[in-house]
Amino acid sequence: MKGFYTALVASAVTGAFAVPSPIVEERQAAAPCTTAVTLTGNPFTGRKMFANKDYTEKVRLAADQITDASLKAKALKVAEAGTFLWMDTRAKIETLEDNIKDVPCGSIAGVVIYDLPGRDCAAKASNGELAVGDISVYKSEYIDPIVAIFKKYPNTAFALVIEPDSLPNLVTNADLQTCKDSATGYREGVAYALKSLNLPNIAMYIDAGHGGWLGWNDNLKPGAKELGTVYKNAGSPKQVRGIATNVAGWNSFDMSPGEFSKATDAQWNKAQNEKQYITLFSPELKSAGMPGQAIVDTARNGVQNLRKEWGHWCNVKGAGFGPRPTSTTGSTLVDAFVWVKPGGESDGTSDTSADRFDSFCGYEDAYQPAPEAGQWNQAYFEDLVKNAKPAL
Repeated sequence: MKGFYTALVASAVTGAFAVPSPIVEERQAAAPCTTAVTLTGNPFTGRKMFANKDYTEKVRLAADQITDASLKAKALKVAEAGTFLWMDTRAKIETLEDNIKDVPCGSIAGVVIYDLPGRDCAAKASNGELAVGDISVYKSEYIDPIVAIFKKYPNTAFALVIEPDSLPNLVTNADLQTCKDSATGYREGVAYALKSLNLPNIAMYIDAGHGGWLGWNDNLKPGAKELGTVYKNAGSPKQVRGIATNVAGWNSFDMSPGEFSKATDAQWNKAQNEKQYITLFSPELKSAGMPGQAIVDTARNGVQNLRKEWGHWCNVKGAGFGPRPTSTTGSTLVDAFVWVKPGGESDGTSDTSADRFDSFCGYEDAYQPAPEAGQWNQAYFEDLVKNAKPAL
């Protein structure tokens, strides 16, 4: 089935742990660690997820616009959740230090590395700022400055998601000319990021799409080979822990039978939820020479059976915040449930006249109207709060 699930799954990612064993950071004035942090094993065990200032302020401003007292109280709970900070442009780098300088000891801050040349080669909504071929700019003006900032904070623990959508696109969208053009830069850029960010206080997870993407039976081995090759090209950095799945996605972690288990093509995909996907993919990753642990984005997967097709990725209508971040996952392969996607930020615009309009954002099951990727959508945020499962 390789190539069957092609551009359908190119997600428009833009740019905590719950019930049980919460590790939500409430932004109390706690002191940073006084000695250097070295991350081994599951980096989330015993650590709270840090609620970065950027998202916290957006949520609080959003809550101020809500007149219903009960809904407002629930929205403010989101401000306490440790959600990943997205570095999706070079300009965002100037906000990084302000967001990580006050991480308390015993907490871990999440950051998304996301600015490859020719980014999101199979989707218009989240195309990046760097053109194909700008690999030297990616290295010197994006990765290197981020590394320099992280090196100033050796006493702080970090978890990084590395380049959502990039390597999965090279597996399933290899026939698209845009992805052919981007392939060399993706592989070189991800390897450079992994090698450069291999610091003792950083745990890295390479993005691996989701069960409806690389989980197809015929995509598992090629997907593992793609990720494993880049990992080894980076020198097999020891701070790479494994993969991130369902980033900005909607899949259930353990819904059984799966949301699309009755589809006519379900026989070709045994990964009907993210738990099954990781169970199937992890051994393939290990065979390909890289670690097979995982983190799963549960930021917007609280409600299921909303999409017409598994590949519908844009602002899914009726979605709700999912399980809070936690290191109690019920799987030895899954380090944590995390909130990677900042709930409330759009996946892409529904304006058909916009340069970055992607047809998926105009589908019947996509929320409309919606602004450009990364911009705030107040009405959608309120729906995520209302539909949260478990309830906020």
